[in-house]
This record gives sequence, C-alpha cells and structure tokens, in this order.
Amino acid sequence: MKILVTGANGYIGTRLLPLLLEQGHTVYALVRSEKRFRVPLKFEKHVHIIQADLLQPQTLEKIPKDIDCAYYLVHSMSSSPEKFSELEAQSAAHFRDWLALSGAHQLIYLSGIVNDDKLSHHLASRKNVDAILRQGKVPVTTLMAGIIIGSGSASFEIIRDIVEKLPIMVVPKWTKNLTQPIAICDVLDYLVQVLNHPACLGKKFEIGGPDVLSYKQLLLEFARVRNLKRWIITVPVLTPKLSSYWLYFITSASFSLAQSLVESLKNNAICRENTIQKIFPKKLLDFETAVRRSFDCIEKDDLPSSWKDALGTSRLNPNFAAYMQVPLFGTLSDTQAVVFAQAPEEVEKNVWALGGEKGWLYLDFAWKMRGFIDKLVGGIGLRRGRTHPSRLKSGDALDFWRVLLADSQNRRLLLYAEMKLPGEAWLEFKIIDHTLYQTATFRPHGLAGRLYWYALFPFHYLIFRGLARALVKPGQPFP
Repeated sequence: MKILVTGANGYIGTRLLPLLLEQGHTVYALVRSEKRFRVPLKFEKHVHIIQADLLQPQTLEKIPKDIDCAYYLVHSMSSSPEKFSELEAQSAAHFRDWLALSGAHQLIYLSGIVNDDKLSHHLASRKNVDAILRQGKVPVTTLMAGIIIGSGSASFEIIRDIVEKLPIMVVPKWTKNLTQPIAICDVLDYLVQVLNHPACLGKKFEIGGPDVLSYKQLLLEFARVRNLKRWIITVPVLTPKLSSYWLYFITSASFSLAQSLVESLKNNAICRENTIQKIFPKKLLDFETAVRRSFDCIEKDDLPSSWKDALGTSRLNPNFAAYMQVPLFGTLSDTQAVVFAQAPEEVEKNVWALGGEKGWLYLDFAWKMRGFIDKLVGGIGLRRGRTHPSRLKSGDALDFWRVLLADSQNRRLLLYAEMKLPGEAWLEFKIIDHTLYQTATFRPHGLAGRLYWYALFPFHYLIFRGLARALVKPGQPFP
C-alpha cells in the first residue's frame, strides 16, 4: 500500500517508518525540512520525502493523491501554550481538506486519553483535533494513549531527570492522580495492526499497559527499577505555575512543555474501555519491563528518535537554508586555526562528540555556568544534551545549539545558537588537511548585542582558543 506519514521525523514517526517499510509498504514521509530527514539506505527506494507544512495548505499540493492510508502524528505541544490549540486546529483542518481530495480510505491518529469532563488545554486540543479530522469523508481510527514509556520520549526523559537528580522530591497533590503507562513498542504495534483493518475504521480505542499507578507510585517504581532510594513529600502549596517552574529547572523540558505537562497531570489518564484487546489480543509490557527495555536501548546507544530534537520551541525556520550561509557583514567573529599532526579522522571524532555528557573539553564548568544562566533567563540551557554520544545529523539538538550541517565527508560541522542572546550566533568547525578551523560568528541585534560581545570578548577568546587546542590534542577521551 501507499502510506502517507505526517510528522515522519518526529518521535513516533521515526520509529513507525521502518515497521511499515518492513511490511513492504511504500511510504510518503511528510516533513517540514528535508535536511532533517535521513532514510536508511536499504529503504531508499521505498520512501518518498515530501517537504510541506500543514499550516500552509498550498504546500500540500506536492503530495500524490493516490495514497491508500495516512497517519496523523503532528503535535504542537511544545509550542507556546497560548497558540498550540489554534495551530493544531488549523493543521488538522488543512490536512482533513486535502485528504478529502485523495484516494485514502483510512486516517490513523494518535491522541491522548481524554475521559475527564474538564480537560487540560493540551488534552482538550487533542480531542478537538480528533473532532476536526472526523468531519472529513475519510474514516478515522484514533488510538488514545497516556504516558508512553520509551527511550527518548518526553515523558520518559522527564521522569528520568526527576528521579535520578533528586533523592528527596517535594511534589504537589496532583501526584495522587492515576495514569496507565504504555510501552512504546506496544503503541507502535497497535499503530501497525489497525492499518487497513475493517473493524477499526471510524473507531476510537484507548490503549494502556497492565499497570495503573499514581504519579507518585510511578516515580517510586522508576526509582526502584534503577536501584535508587528516593523519598517523596507531597505538599498542597505548589501551584501549577510553580510546578511548571520546578519541572523547567530540574529537567530538560522547556517552560512551555513543562506547563502543558503539569496542566495535563490534573487529569487521570486511565483507560475506561479495552475493546482493542478483543480485536488484537496481546500481552502488553508492564511498567517495569518497559523501563528496563528503555535503558537497554540507552546503554546500547540505540535511540532512533528523541523528543529533544523537535523544533517546536526553536526560533529556527524548519527549512535551514536561511541559516546555512554564515553572514559575513555586520557580524563579529573569533577564528582559531590550529595545525595538528595526527590523522584528521581523530580530530573529527573529537569535534563530532562535543557536548552532552562528555562536555566541551575546555573550561567545561564555564559552559555549564552559561547553560545555568540561560535557564534563569528563560532559555533552554544545557539539560537536553544530545541524542547520541558520537553521531550527529542536521536538525539534532546539541545542548543549547542546533546542528545545521553535519557533513562528515567534507569534515564540516555548523551549529546555530538557541540560547537567549541579543543577536544570532553560529559555531563552525572545518578540518582541511591537517588544520582545524573553528569560527564563532555573532550577528548583534542593536547596541545591546554589541555590548554583549565586547563585554565577553576576553572570555570568548580564552574559551574558544582553549577549545580549538583541546580538540586537536592527541589522546582525548572521546570515542
């Protein structure tokens, strides 16, 4: 079958794609930026990449009309809380109208569990998207899940941050609410099984694992699996806003994502029906097994996707072309050229492994301090790290940078700053023969930008000079 997958480079889409291809389907992957999407060589003949934006309906004309089924995996949760409901509604309406002109006979939508009468803005938006999609002529199959447990998922990584960093947790009363977590492998299995199944057309299914836990129990069980002793104190005084700030500073979540998550936690996320088991009887993974499998993937460095790489909170246009050419005029820069004797491949490995848990080689405490300051002023800080310890691709998050270009063949890495700045900044690494060229470029916004650069110039010179020399130093502890 010909299958259209929207959000193909998102957390779910990246993992769903190979499952569909292994079943012999031809997949049309809809993404906002082709540069951020890489197809495994063995599947290249069966994947067609379509660059389009659901908020710009004219771009949908690029999609062929003869598709059989479509997956709707688009989500704007990490966007501004004031705007994401409106954006999600517009995207859903545009896609519904386009789908009506196609030959599709099924649309599969992954939503959240929306059983409570009074829903959070996030869950109410998910419910509204379902209603909008169902106004079209193509039958919709909706799968509704709560917390998804899998390496790289937002829920899993935020829980991990909280449990691993805080021996004693002071939490609000919403931790008494109930949730029914489900393993990512079971979510993907359901997404594949409902495809083209006549009993699923036009139906809604709630999906959840075998365990029903309060959020407090979930945190303690996660700690037990990780062999960590943790104590949780519940207090009635943490308002949703205070809870959002708490999550923002402790975890890698942006404030808008933390705010959406906290607001959603006031709703119980448990299944009230289990009809999908009558159609597809199966044993679902329990919470402990799902957590252990997730850490197996992390330990093997086998993360196909991570929520941290999403562009939802980025200032960048999804089409990176506007940023690829580093500006030369009206900018301030620092260039370091360092000659080295060892093989260029060794230096390239050091460059490609910068950031994340391994840090920044030279004055790493200063980079951490810059990340802490960025958090204080509402930026993203360093907490999101990187998805893989040594591999990079265009679009990846790298601490408070975004990878614009990771060209291993020409040994060039180009990063764009996503921290709070009075201007724009790029950091470029190029290896030509036996010379490393490292250039930091800053395009100031007005007087404030220029004052910022000159005030920190001595520090910038010291840290960038030290970084370039550390990268070419033989025997660095990088893979």
